[in-house]
Amino acid sequence: MNNPSSPSPDGAMGKAAAARGLWSSRLAFILAATGSAVGLGNIWKFPYITGENGGGAFVLVYLLCIAAVGLPIMMAEVLIGRRGGLSPVNSMRAITRHEGLKPAWSWVAAIGVLAGFLILSFYSVIGGWAISYVGTAATGQLAGQSAESIGAIFSGLLGDPVKLLMWHTLFMALVMIVVARGVRSGLERAVSILMPALFVLLLIVVGYAMTTGHFGEAASFLFQPDFSKLTTSGVLVALGHAFFTLSLGMGIMMAYGSYLPKNISIAKTSVAVSLMDTVVALLAGLAIFPIVFANGLEPGAGPGLIFQTLPLAFGQMPMGSLFGTLFFVLLIFAAWTSGISLLEPLVEWLEEQKGMNRTLSTLGAGIACWLLGIASILSLNLWSDVAPLGMFAMFEGKTIFDLLDFLTANILLPLGGLLVAVFVGWFLSRPSLEEELSMSPAVFTAWYRVLRYFTPIAVAIVFIYNLV
Repeated sequence: MNNPSSPSPDGAMGKAAAARGLWSSRLAFILAATGSAVGLGNIWKFPYITGENGGGAFVLVYLLCIAAVGLPIMMAEVLIGRRGGLSPVNSMRAITRHEGLKPAWSWVAAIGVLAGFLILSFYSVIGGWAISYVGTAATGQLAGQSAESIGAIFSGLLGDPVKLLMWHTLFMALVMIVVARGVRSGLERAVSILMPALFVLLLIVVGYAMTTGHFGEAASFLFQPDFSKLTTSGVLVALGHAFFTLSLGMGIMMAYGSYLPKNISIAKTSVAVSLMDTVVALLAGLAIFPIVFANGLEPGAGPGLIFQTLPLAFGQMPMGSLFGTLFFVLLIFAAWTSGISLLEPLVEWLEEQKGMNRTLSTLGAGIACWLLGIASILSLNLWSDVAPLGMFAMFEGKTIFDLLDFLTANILLPLGGLLVAVFVGWFLSRPSLEEELSMSPAVFTAWYRVLRYFTPIAVAIVFIYNLV
């Protein structure tokens, strides 16, 4: 009789895991997981929410939230993926069967896969904006432009559904090409090139920012805490972003964990991914804020920081066209690696559940995502007055694009993360967890207690706050 806390290698999990391939090394997993975590959230969202919430104090709270909320849930998700050895949904099913738990828990993973699919549909549209801006910057269209002219360039892009469709199609094609090639030839090879290139580009832009004469001001803004500027809302924003930036609640870490060999430490790799993700976010701040301050612009410029404020700055600076182009190439790389990870869980599930090969699974999932993205494109122009759920106060005035963003970021992701923490912390047997994590008793106990008590409460607070 098999030990219920240890799935049999002769069962479905062991056979499937052996047939589907694994990461070639710990570094490959770290690069892939970091590629997923490092995206528009680091380079676009982190700088502007830091600017909106006072700088250094916000950064400090954010780092604490990464350690106390993001890291424990990441380890839990990777653990589920590796223990199940299948797609997120089927890993949950296999684990619940071996642990004697209710199969309904598989819906937790289904929520994550759905969230990833919905996010990619509009994330691809934003990735298309970055592709468009590479050409805009490279051809010198930003040079010497006024704020009104820069705003008109962005408005013109959003108002042109044909251009948006072209860039959205190109971005989804880039994602699908990589995912269709599988774990070693596709995902691993892509991130082994894209992630080092992303770091090099980011360091080049930081080096450029150091020549502006405002690098010290930016460093003080990011690292010198001023708690008088930190509000309760700012703390909750930091908590929510710490959760979002690590690609949690989307089934991604379960999917990537399913390809992780048994001899690689989940704890060490999760810590490495969290550190690299945080370093990229901080480097992005050091790249962006000196340029913003040098041009007398507002660091808390909101979502327009990347596509309106920074283009204005690049247009006024020496060699602005070159470094503006490099910056948007950097943004594409970050979005591309995240897009790959968002599509992977659904493709993995289609392979297992429908018996489709890798290419057909990728085509099916990718085309469905591309089609939904068209609705987001139209909501930016022709359907800008359409609010599908406007009859509810919570969704009043939200276009399709806004609605998808709100549903995923404020409902599906925190709900999925909360349920993962509860499932692993309260329902999986402790021997199963100890076997999978292989940590010292003291470190394991600390992680276990944080996951059981602190993490669910923190995520629940963010969840309720976002809804209310």
